[in-house]
Amino acid sequence: MKTRDKIIQASLELFNEHGERTITTNHIAAHLDISPGNLYYHFRNKEDIIRCIFDQYEQHLLNGFKPYVGQKVDLELLMGYFDAMFYTMWQFRFMYANLADILARDEALKARYLKAQQSVLEQSIGVLKQLKQDGIFNIPDDRVSDLADTIKMIIGFWISYKLTQSSIATINKGSLYEGLLRVLMIFKAYATPDSLPTFDRLEQHFQELAA
Repeated sequence: MKTRDKIIQASLELFNEHGERTITTNHIAAHLDISPGNLYYHFRNKEDIIRCIFDQYEQHLLNGFKPYVGQKVDLELLMGYFDAMFYTMWQFRFMYANLADILARDEALKARYLKAQQSVLEQSIGVLKQLKQDGIFNIPDDRVSDLADTIKMIIGFWISYKLTQSSIATINKGSLYEGLLRVLMIFKAYATPDSLPTFDRLEQHFQELAA
């Protein structure tokens, strides 16, 4: 792995474990046993590193929530979407925990974030419309966009909610699965009778993971 890639990976790990606000470029350099000058050869500052991490975040968002094409709707397909939600939240949890502060410091990153979120919203609307067409959901057409936006809101702020509603200082995987179960609860409210058993199985699967 090239030094630049090592810096990005180490930064992501340190941000997730200790919080982005507490980690400096000196911490990252010391963690990698390289000089600060070596780090600054590749990145101007910490914000520059965060932008590169955001590149990875963007790709996960765009690849994880694409409308399905030529696939049968089954448990594995739906589980794939929920797994993508979990992976993105876990892999980039430092961003969700400190999102407002990170975006407030970098207007260019905020513009990128808003563009990425709009793309995810449009893709999610497309997925929900397909699921309705395939008999998985029973939801009025004029509520699909609101449902997609509500799910995006829960995912985007679940980590902040958990951190502010309890004495925990860090997020664990169980906490994220609790968030997915809340999303499932909302989806089940719109599930057709034929699809309810599938959602029951999904719920059982993620309950076991949350435990």
